Amino acid sequence: MAEKILVLDFGGQYNQLIARRVRECNVYCEIKPYTMTLEEIKSFAPIGIIFTGGPNSVYLENAPQVDPGIFELGVPILGICYGCQLMAHTLGGQVTAAQEDTAREYGKTETYYDTRVKLFKGLPEKGISWMSHGDYMAKVPEGFTLVGHTDACPNAAIADEKRGFYGVQFHPEVSHTQNGTRMLRNFLYEVCHAKGEWTMDDFCKRTVAQLREEIGGGRVLLALSGGVDSSVLAALLAEAVGDRLTCVFVDHGCMRKNEGDEVEAAFSKWNIHFVRVEAQERFLSKLAGVSDPQQKRRIIGAEFGYVFLDEAMKFGITKEDFFAQGTIYPDVIESGAGDADVIKSHHNKLLPAEVVAQFKKVLEPLDHLFKDEIRQLGRELGLPEYLVSRQPFPGPGLAIRILGDVTADKLAILREADAIFREEIANSGCTEICSQYFAVLTNAKSVGVMGDGRTYENTLVLRSVTTSDFMTADWTRIPYDVLDRVSVRIVNEVPHINRVCYDITSKPPATVEWE
Repeated sequence: MAEKILVLDFGGQYNQLIARRVRECNVYCEIKPYTMTLEEIKSFAPIGIIFTGGPNSVYLENAPQVDPGIFELGVPILGICYGCQLMAHTLGGQVTAAQEDTAREYGKTETYYDTRVKLFKGLPEKGISWMSHGDYMAKVPEGFTLVGHTDACPNAAIADEKRGFYGVQFHPEVSHTQNGTRMLRNFLYEVCHAKGEWTMDDFCKRTVAQLREEIGGGRVLLALSGGVDSSVLAALLAEAVGDRLTCVFVDHGCMRKNEGDEVEAAFSKWNIHFVRVEAQERFLSKLAGVSDPQQKRRIIGAEFGYVFLDEAMKFGITKEDFFAQGTIYPDVIESGAGDADVIKSHHNKLLPAEVVAQFKKVLEPLDHLFKDEIRQLGRELGLPEYLVSRQPFPGPGLAIRILGDVTADKLAILREADAIFREEIANSGCTEICSQYFAVLTNAKSVGVMGDGRTYENTLVLRSVTTSDFMTADWTRIPYDVLDRVSVRIVNEVPHINRVCYDITSKPPATVEWE
């Protein structure tokens, strides 16, 4: 891969969006921690570097910093928000806390641009940008000029065009910033001189070739859930190793209504070795009495590993062979990559060490792709649209959509309610606006009235989000009449539910799943 952009992560909430926007411009990039050494950066050989935003103030004692030598590499750098202030602070400028009469700015802000500089080339001279900063550049470094301002802030953007250094106080990566993607594209093509070689076709060909070389004559056992990620990986591996691929689908008893049969029916049409393992009792016995969501995920992740190990032995897959799973970038990030907080541990990041040791290597060739890129790759591989566009379903299944302990009775209730919700969404034609939609059985009961009698039964929550990458998501504006129909049906048709609520929380601050 010839050209790469390095995104140095300083802990900002929009950092994954930066990477997505860069890739949308057909340039490959990776997010790395700001602690990356100068030698590691040189080895990475980026054509450009982006400093992300972050929650800190650069002038504080323990604030994240960079090796000043990074500015001597001759590589263009774009600093965003904290990254802009860090650049100014490191190169001799002065950053202070904003005072009442200076630029503390949050949200949509009218911003004026100097369109003579490369970063703003071809853009309108003013537009709305998304601000989120409480610090102020009281003095910009020598060699920099002011190239953007707002009514409150004279230095909303700075540039040293001779060295290819640019800084913006706002966030061009978010959709609220008008022409933000065009700004990033200008940095990539006008400043870094990118050629735009990152495409799914190129990724597909290179990855298949790399897998063939790495696997050689070995065999591969793939953890197949039937979801988009593992289905795309199945197609990729089938292209690479053919009949040396064994796909194992584990029905752990926490699937949606009829899901196990549907997955088996879908993959029976493929020319691959597909194995379905019935393991409902095995998983439910391990989950008995467990309420903590992280513990549920750990139990399920570990038990998946032991089932896969059993199947590997059954089919003669040895330590000279490989294990593969459809880990994608959000899984890595949310499970606590680098210095990031663990938001939720994804089950495919919880394989027991003794399971991993039984294989030559765990293959995760999709672990730097976002969900929308996975779908693109699936289409590139010729997968049917019903598989490519299928809404995500978490590996732990309904176990993390039941708050509290998991029982067979609770699973039965949730399956029926969830099936009604999904059926009505499909019947109403709302699937185009609902990226992921499901029901959650809460651990709360409430008083109701049915047939003139008092009830004290379960509260069910409906959840639907609209998103392209699942790193950020907005709650879906499902029409009221559809929600009404769903609620009436669930209360009438599903025993032990007497109240239905709708979750209107975006991500962040919430996550898509409740656990």
